[in-house]
Amino acid sequence: MAELLTERAFIGVAATLLVLGLFVVLCRPRKSGSVQDAVLDAVQRLSKAAPGLRGGLTEQAADQASKHLLELLNNVAVGVCDADGRLMSWDGQANDHYEDLSAAIMEVVQHGTRAHVKHENLQCRNRGSCPMRAAVIVPLIVDGQIEGALILVGGVDSRRLIRAADEVATFLQVQLELAKLDEQKQQLVQAEIRALRAQISPHFIYNALNTISALIRSDPEQARELLQDFADFTRYSFRTSGMYATLADELANVERYLTIECARYGDRLSVRFRIAPEVQSVVVPFLVLQPLVENAVRHGIAKKPGGGTVSVFADDNGSEALITIEDDGVGMDAERLQRDLRDAHKTGSHVGVGNINQRMRQIFGDTHALMVDTAPGQGTKITVRVPKFFPGVSIGETPFAVQDAEHTGPQTAIR
Repeated sequence: MAELLTERAFIGVAATLLVLGLFVVLCRPRKSGSVQDAVLDAVQRLSKAAPGLRGGLTEQAADQASKHLLELLNNVAVGVCDADGRLMSWDGQANDHYEDLSAAIMEVVQHGTRAHVKHENLQCRNRGSCPMRAAVIVPLIVDGQIEGALILVGGVDSRRLIRAADEVATFLQVQLELAKLDEQKQQLVQAEIRALRAQISPHFIYNALNTISALIRSDPEQARELLQDFADFTRYSFRTSGMYATLADELANVERYLTIECARYGDRLSVRFRIAPEVQSVVVPFLVLQPLVENAVRHGIAKKPGGGTVSVFADDNGSEALITIEDDGVGMDAERLQRDLRDAHKTGSHVGVGNINQRMRQIFGDTHALMVDTAPGQGTKITVRVPKFFPGVSIGETPFAVQDAEHTGPQTAIR
């Protein structure tokens, strides 16, 4: 799925550049100016017309696009309709002819074919002074579905008007396609988060409740505290909104998880934390750390006779936060792990770690894939590099407030 999104995004950008070149040919000055001026003007107009469409075909996006496309093409009018033929935007003159074009518009949105309407075939009360000579209506088709239609009204009936309508429609379709890609990317991320939540549920919740249940009689105070940690852990992990969180929030959730696991494993599990205060506000992908820590406990320490230690470090590394999850457990073959991570979406092996590795690459690029150092009997060390600032990565309103967070400065805790 991720590879498909990347390929389609590349095609979309290539198509945009092609359309831009054709715009320059169609719109360059005939008598004055230069090709360079035409290029700059086209780029400026397109850059103003495009952003709104990245959110889909809305009335606001249509208004923004039609305004700037009219200035670019210098036509009589530019209109945009939705998939039902309803007018979303009309910029320019001859708007009284929209009703005359309604039948042709419905034909276009129903059958997906271009329509060419000549002014001489319309009823017009201002035939001598009407600026319109022809209209071209082109369907806007995205992923095989008709999303709407573009209307270009020209003062001259020419092949240039038809070609301009086709190229403008292609440009709009590219932007709407990119909007679909953005939506699918968001859905993909949400699906990956749901997969992580599903993994938490069977492997952790049952054991946590068993541990708390066993402590109710022997140590009711500890049972009460663990129950509160468990409630906070599940409330955070199963929240329904937000793709990102602060590193402080993620670490607080990791600490809750390890508190419960320490109660379960007793002396077989020790934990170390060392957190630099200056990186706690760094924004990270939601649920990016807990599955890595769970992997260290389940696959590293739990399988080692006598248990071991899980270490969680977060350090300032210039423009990045450097987060390390390390265990001195059983380890595994490094080449096999790399193969499992690469094929996790197919095999299901190490799905939590593979999921996070894929998310890091999708959000920050391949250079921010997880770094794994492991060998049989030598434990496992996973390093996560998160840029302190990255375009499009922000937390907005925090849907979960961390209460009584203990990470207020550098610390080393042994449990």
